[in-house]
Amino acid sequence: MLGLNDPPGASGTGALSIALIGPDEQRRQAIAFALAECQGGTVREFSAYPADFEELLKLQKQNYDVVIVDLDSDTELAFDVVESLSIDDVTPVMVYSAQTSLDLALRFMRAGAREFLTLPLTPLDMANALSRLTARRLPVPQASKSTRKLFVFIGAKGGCGVTTIAANFAIALAQESGMSTLLIDFGLPLGDAAINLGMITEYSTANALHDPSRLDANFFRSLLTQHSSGLSVLPAPGEFSPIMPAHDAINHLLTVAKQCFDYVVVDTGSRIDLMDTVLFEESACIYLITQVGVSELRNSNRLISQFFSSRGDKLQIVLNRYTPHSLLVDDTQITKALTRPAQWKVPDDYATARRTRNTATPIALEDSPISNVIRQMVKAACGESGDQSEPRRSLFSRIFRKAPKVSHVQAAGSEEKRSKFYRNTG
Repeated sequence: MLGLNDPPGASGTGALSIALIGPDEQRRQAIAFALAECQGGTVREFSAYPADFEELLKLQKQNYDVVIVDLDSDTELAFDVVESLSIDDVTPVMVYSAQTSLDLALRFMRAGAREFLTLPLTPLDMANALSRLTARRLPVPQASKSTRKLFVFIGAKGGCGVTTIAANFAIALAQESGMSTLLIDFGLPLGDAAINLGMITEYSTANALHDPSRLDANFFRSLLTQHSSGLSVLPAPGEFSPIMPAHDAINHLLTVAKQCFDYVVVDTGSRIDLMDTVLFEESACIYLITQVGVSELRNSNRLISQFFSSRGDKLQIVLNRYTPHSLLVDDTQITKALTRPAQWKVPDDYATARRTRNTATPIALEDSPISNVIRQMVKAACGESGDQSEPRRSLFSRIFRKAPKVSHVQAAGSEEKRSKFYRNTG
């Protein structure tokens, strides 16, 4: 076993220092190979788990950027190591296993692991995992609590294009504001946000809502998938889920989400059954997506009259697929039906919408009539908080930024908590 007193050996500010803990040499070498192929940092291999609390503390004091732990050699001891290292939420921990077990993955993520790697894996898998892990812990320009916002998108009926607008609004918001931004898809039992963004995800809102009592900030972040734009996403389930979440569970999820992110964007589809949740609290900005059709305008009138009549500017009406010259009604009649003017008119650019949907390319990342309106919506939503005080970092610089060091106060305050995992060791 390499000495725990040895320095990590990272040189320069652009390299990651990684501690790789794996008693099984074959599995450890597989991880070491993937690391060598995908990043330019330094890796120190440990052929045994920390023997006791003192050795574990020495490991953490070396301030590795990432600690990667083997689960299969001794699952229970590995659990103790991961949970102990994660108490301060400063040392990012990844775990790896040859088992494809969702229960095992959830158990270790609740203990504090940020990534669960399944062997065999490719260098690309490792690179993506490191990218997600380091991006999640990077400092971002922080909005004050008073400027943190919740944006909720709801449709007058199914098929109005809620998911397309919500997903692309979220991407544009993340890029325009420079703030941490989250998209949640509440399109239960199935939702299309991940598909619209061309993302393959492992966890969903069903996992977050399964046991609300266990949902804290650390576990919540482990369920998210990051889009290449920097947007974090909690998608709807990819398969039919039997879960019927109580409003309390949804409220708790939203509370945790707002603690973790400056901006939270929620796609509710056309679910008016969520009206009694914190999604539609007075401080939330509601985007009602509708179209110029008899049923859509009728439903919009009912929603506005019953739920949103006192919202004022907190209700933004969006006319989607708007083609003024082909309509049988004029703007005056539309305004009368809606009881107020629509703030936004998204043009019916069918060619762009179809192409981006088929290629899973977000509209917000292109220059088109639709994306221009969405960016205007985002700039209006950001207000003064949309002004970036410092330039956004490139993806490369975000991935290889160093983790903050643990202060003496943090270390001392957590020693007693960590020691419980090793009180029976020699």
